[in-house]
Amino acid sequence: MITEQTLIIGANSDIGQAIAAQIQASENTGLILISRDLAQPNPVASDLIGANVTKISLKDYQAESIDQAIAELAQHKHAPITRVFVCNGILHNDHIRPEKRLEDFDAQAFIEIMTANSLTPMLWIQKLTPLLTGKSPCKFVLFSARVGSISENRLGGWYSYRASKAALNMIVKTASIELARRAKNIKLIAFHPGTTDTPLSKPFQKNVPANKLFTPEFVAKQLLDIVENTALDQTASYLDWQGESINW
Repeated sequence: MITEQTLIIGANSDIGQAIAAQIQASENTGLILISRDLAQPNPVASDLIGANVTKISLKDYQAESIDQAIAELAQHKHAPITRVFVCNGILHNDHIRPEKRLEDFDAQAFIEIMTANSLTPMLWIQKLTPLLTGKSPCKFVLFSARVGSISENRLGGWYSYRASKAALNMIVKTASIELARRAKNIKLIAFHPGTTDTPLSKPFQKNVPANKLFTPEFVAKQLLDIVENTALDQTASYLDWQGESINW
């Protein structure tokens, strides 16, 4: 009998898949997987089947689509959701690259990155909170990055990505203050996975030492351990892959 469930948003991302696979292999926990592309062929996602696995597809991450996903999620919530992982994010794509100087800044690219990395996670926090509030502890993880730390910015550049992750950190910090009053069972964690061997980091791996380029499986294991060992303390945490605190 399933006594708890784990929700993974962006479940077809490399790290999202790795988290799901490790949970299914080692725990008797219900999995709820949300992604835009769950219907597309994918070996790992295809392996994640069974009575304990629910898959919810949405066409995009606009508020209306998220509302529809939440409504479907509510129908499949058969036990307390004790962990949430929001794995979406964007650093680059076919028409966006991190800025090296002011002249590289593009307003439309900035809006796209802010929407993916800040607005979308904010919507998930807003719309999931009523469903998660209760007596059962819930660790709610949102993927941030060390470059979102304002106090640790020594190199400059990457204006849009840095700003989007700094905004996400502020959302996490601010929401945690409100949740400490109205949803004491929810713990928000902004998580820096380190440089992981995924499409997001591919163009930037050349100068990364081999021992600092992590597999999605390694990051998933680290994150699950961190979530297990992080206290429910009514405050936000900003943690790296080692579980070490990062300055906001």
